[in-house]
Amino acid sequence: MKKYTRAAALGLLLTAVTLTGCGGRRIPAETKSSTEEPVTVTIRAGTIELVTETSPVQGQGEEKKSLIDPEGMTLETRIRTPKGYARIPKEAGSFQGYMRMRAMKPDGSKVLLYDGREKGNQSAQAAVFDFPVFDSDLQQCADSVIRLYSEYFWTMGAHDKIAFHLTNGFLMDYPSWISGKRLAVDGNNTSWVDKESYNDSYETFLLYLKYVMMYAGTLSLDEESAPVELGDMQAGDMFIKGGSPGHCVMVADMAEDEMGNLCFLLAQGYMPAQDFHILNNPLHEEDPWYYVSEISYPLQTPEYTFQEGSFKRWYGFQYKKE
Repeated sequence: MKKYTRAAALGLLLTAVTLTGCGGRRIPAETKSSTEEPVTVTIRAGTIELVTETSPVQGQGEEKKSLIDPEGMTLETRIRTPKGYARIPKEAGSFQGYMRMRAMKPDGSKVLLYDGREKGNQSAQAAVFDFPVFDSDLQQCADSVIRLYSEYFWTMGAHDKIAFHLTNGFLMDYPSWISGKRLAVDGNNTSWVDKESYNDSYETFLLYLKYVMMYAGTLSLDEESAPVELGDMQAGDMFIKGGSPGHCVMVADMAEDEMGNLCFLLAQGYMPAQDFHILNNPLHEEDPWYYVSEISYPLQTPEYTFQEGSFKRWYGFQYKKE
């Protein structure tokens, strides 16, 4: 296993997403021998790794008995697409490509709480991400999504994209944080004060996230997101209900058939703070994919029900169309 720090991560991620594309293709090892095992790019927090991965090969015309590949080590290789569907190709460096390369815990892993205890309900998840959770009850539903957005932009070196409004409306941006500014909180009033020297280390980044999680949540994330149509879906979009408590689940992957019909995977963190995980679909016992053609409201997910108008896109992903 080979690890890469941020200095090499950006170039590797750009190359990897281009090569992995759609349909579960792997980055080939050097072509010295046809017997060499394939290599998959795997993303864990703060690092990108190249991991040798072997998966059962389906014979020609052989039906896959399950959409879950127990040997898959990333989201893309763990969860197969439904028959007739293929993963939607994404550009190099996209959030979709980033999510597909995220590492998964071994198949059948339990969802653990922040303190190491098992979550009471173990029937909601189809797969569990190998994604760290802070050792306090901070990283809940919206916080998990905020961390994923931030980890993606940090890996890409796009520090200026990391900025979240707190519940009181204050914009807590990462560039100010690494410049040495820290929060001054007086009741419901928040401001920046100069306190530290410049530091763009990963440890400083994690400290920034902890403070965001203290003062942001579904209320603020909902406020800085805008409704989108299901047909315009992209990875990172959410079903979200702002509140105390509220909840949100995030689109982690997408696929389509030859007719352009979309299906997608949903993922969540929850309360108490816990492992981020791919959700099962209550409509299909053996199929975790959600199909746009089947979506109606109220939308039932394993642990929360969303109402019409709850499908939204965070402002950081509001790209202008040509």
